Amino acid sequence: MALLQISEPGQSLDPHQRRIAVGIDLGTTHSLVAAVRHGVAECLPAIDGKVILPSVVRYLDPKQGGAGRQIGFEALAAQIGDPANTISSVKRLMGRTRAQVGDVDKLSYRVVDENGMAVVETVAGLKTPMEVSAEILATLRFRAEDSFDDELFGAVITVPAYFDDAQRQATKDAAELAGINVLRLINEPTAAAIAYGLDNGSEGVYAIYDLGGGTFDISVLRLTRGVFEVMATGGDSALGGDDYDQALAAWVLEQAGLGPVADAAERAAMHREARRVKEQLSGQPEAVFRSEIVGRQVEQTVRREDFETCTAALTARTMTAVRKVLRDAGVGKDEVQGVVMVGGSTRMPVVRRTVGEFFGREALTNLNPDEVVALGAAIQANQLAGNNPDGDLLLLDVIPLSLGIETMGGLVERIVPRNSTIPTARAQDFTTYQDGQTALALHVVQGERDLVADCRSLARFTLRGIPPMAAGAARIRVTFTVDADGLLSVSAREQGSGVEARIDVKPAYGLSDEQIAAMLQDSFSTAQQDMAARALVEARVDADRMIAATRSALAADGDLLSAAERDGIEALIVTLADVVVGGGAADIEAATQALAKGTEAFAAQRMNRGIQQALAGRKLEEV
Repeated sequence: MALLQISEPGQSLDPHQRRIAVGIDLGTTHSLVAAVRHGVAECLPAIDGKVILPSVVRYLDPKQGGAGRQIGFEALAAQIGDPANTISSVKRLMGRTRAQVGDVDKLSYRVVDENGMAVVETVAGLKTPMEVSAEILATLRFRAEDSFDDELFGAVITVPAYFDDAQRQATKDAAELAGINVLRLINEPTAAAIAYGLDNGSEGVYAIYDLGGGTFDISVLRLTRGVFEVMATGGDSALGGDDYDQALAAWVLEQAGLGPVADAAERAAMHREARRVKEQLSGQPEAVFRSEIVGRQVEQTVRREDFETCTAALTARTMTAVRKVLRDAGVGKDEVQGVVMVGGSTRMPVVRRTVGEFFGREALTNLNPDEVVALGAAIQANQLAGNNPDGDLLLLDVIPLSLGIETMGGLVERIVPRNSTIPTARAQDFTTYQDGQTALALHVVQGERDLVADCRSLARFTLRGIPPMAAGAARIRVTFTVDADGLLSVSAREQGSGVEARIDVKPAYGLSDEQIAAMLQDSFSTAQQDMAARALVEARVDADRMIAATRSALAADGDLLSAAERDGIEALIVTLADVVVGGGAADIEAATQALAKGTEAFAAQRMNRGIQQALAGRKLEEV
């Protein structure tokens, strides 16, 4: 007798089949891949047993019979000998132009602009940051497939919380080049919280302090029975362990009486030695920096105090971001029940001490800070792949900057406020400004300021085919949809006719790190100025609308007025038009109210005429 296999609604047709899903931490200095095996998340090792893959790619000269490229430790070993073709810290170039990459001239390889983005010149030709990242991602993909002897179903890839749309899209593009199905992009601090929350059963408000090789993130989350709600997030996408290395190298040059080093190979050697000394100082009070610079052997003893002094400004920058995020979350530092340290750079004693002193408690470091992000991503991937249908993990991430559209007068109408939980869909109704308007141009922007000129332009599109009607009669619903990866689509629909237009926002790569940080800072420092500017623009828009409506009414029913009455209204219109040009918001509002009051009798006469025309020739019972 044949047996039938029955599956529950929503369950896989083959409930015993397991999809291979992994979490990938694509880092600035190193990357990892992790998966849930036997119910436990673990990082997957390479053949040599190492779980860490240096985020370094070296391109070989095809004319010399080179094999194409070297990746990971093999490429890292060649960095000093072939710095121009050995690409490290490529994550800082993702979604950027050359001008927007901090300290671009200090890189050991040459970066140029091509098609609106930063690309790297190599002996094998121009390479985009997405191509370089794809090499790293593909290596991790092959590692996972070798570990399970099966094809990869998909991956959750982590990104810094403060990555903007362009950087997130660049990450997805890199994964696509590597042949990876992206199940979701999640923020690195959120991934760390997943690992800590599930491993330790933690509940309450937690801060995730994530200082990696090239980026810094700080997030405040509320953990409640498997629900991870991100209350606020922030950070600096151009601050990390690499900057500590450069600061130490610059200090050594200063002590030796030397200026900036021009030779790329020497710079690469100096930074590698600075990193070694930095790591050594995490376990002992002093270390010796040794490197050959401009033909001179430099040997400098570095005490831990020296290192902490020359990098104090960097540590202070992280704490400035911490304070800002706590304000955004609306919580005091005494309400934070624990601080999770993530990223290899948090091994520095000065970082742990500074964070501990600020929060008044010792930071949590019981999970490997290098691995915790990949482990959390693996847990999320396992659930998204359907391997853990009974799991109670719910991830509520947020967007870092507000999204909105331009309205009349160059004002921003925010539709999705910053720190809104994603995925989300928000809608708002708008209308036409002029009689007979059949099209509406929509300008999508991102930022915290009230004027479009002070925000970042994301996209433009036009809704056409609106039936001609009086100004203000059309009802146009604009809907913003932010998916779980933090990527945006916008649609506009005229409710009466059903005409619709939409756009998936794929921003051109290129929002500078300074712009990202400045957007929030400007929103606070210029709040009063923005309010005044917005009030003035709104007053002008209302005045222009009042003038246009009054003139339209005079053209249609001016015969109801005597010559003196019409002259009085015309005078009020002229006065208002003059005030709009040079007056303040209060003056414009007063003149607008004066015109409204001066036309009240005229409006009543127009209403009476309209009623009479509607009733003319009709019987009482018909009415």
